Amino acid sequence: MSITIRPIIPEDRAAWDTLYQGYAAFYGVAQTAAMRDTVWQWVHDTDHPVDGFVAAQADGTLVGLTHYRPFHSPLTAQARGFLDDLFVDPDARGTGAAQALIDAVAAEGRARGWALIRWITADDNYRARAVYDRMATRTPWITYDIKL
Repeated sequence: MSITIRPIIPEDRAAWDTLYQGYAAFYGVAQTAAMRDTVWQWVHDTDHPVDGFVAAQADGTLVGLTHYRPFHSPLTAQARGFLDDLFVDPDARGTGAAQALIDAVAAEGRARGWALIRWITADDNYRARAVYDRMATRTPWITYDIKL
């Protein structure tokens, strides 16, 4: 299967929405249409730091998405990138779409002068972690959240 990675465009809305709902369902996150509207606006607002790519099959069908944004590390005085979301339709897993999406974010990071790309995933996301373990270095860091 031939996969092309490209920036998200306005015509992608319906397919992106379906994929993003699949991503939220995978992680058990209750997501509303209003939440997706917000993220969609962020991706298309040149003044907002969130950006994204989609993975398309040769026929144009979208099979994956990723969102990313810059972040800064005061400790290392570096600009870095954070890959926030990565999802590939279950029927397209194993096609290389996930690796191609990550590669696209890494290329964008190099073009922007970022020192690294970071992301997190669930401990039990074994299939995705097999891809990530081939592509990146797993860190020993444990994350914490404070809900506000």
